[in-house]
Amino acid sequence: MFALIKLIQSLFGALHSEGTPGQLAAGIALGSIMGLTPLVNVHNAIVFAAIVLLNVSFAGGLLGWALFVPIGFLLDPLFDWIGHALLFAEPLRAFWTSLYNMPVVPLTNFNNTIVLGSLVFALLFFVPLFGVTRWAVARYRVTVGARVRQSKFYRSLMASKVYNVYRMFRP
Repeated sequence: MFALIKLIQSLFGALHSEGTPGQLAAGIALGSIMGLTPLVNVHNAIVFAAIVLLNVSFAGGLLGWALFVPIGFLLDPLFDWIGHALLFAEPLRAFWTSLYNMPVVPLTNFNNTIVLGSLVFALLFFVPLFGVTRWAVARYRVTVGARVRQSKFYRSLMASKVYNVYRMFRP
């Protein structure tokens, strides 16, 4: 229950933050890569570093990760199919062999069908998700955002003790 309230607070906080729609959309899109792919991989460390180092919404990144984890589990059969098709394609066999013989590349677990399939899917899904999310955030802020800020639900959610503690430690 606490996690659900915190996720809803994070969603409202990110939607009503001072950041641009592009920053929020980039954070959500980068977080979706971490949510769609298996967590303990080198590429997720790179994505997390990008979320921290780039001028994107960190709350958006965590929100994207939390929203796309269940979707990633549901799409595992599709990811397995994509990864299997790529790994066992005869024209790519020499490419995969040369990658596997490199010093660091095998640490990426690219030879796992689900890891490869989910990463390819997430990278192809990144640009459309960024565009749709940026448009949706901008549209939300113009049309619904002001009315939501005046609602009793939003005011009670933001007045909760958890949010007040968070605001005390926010930079």
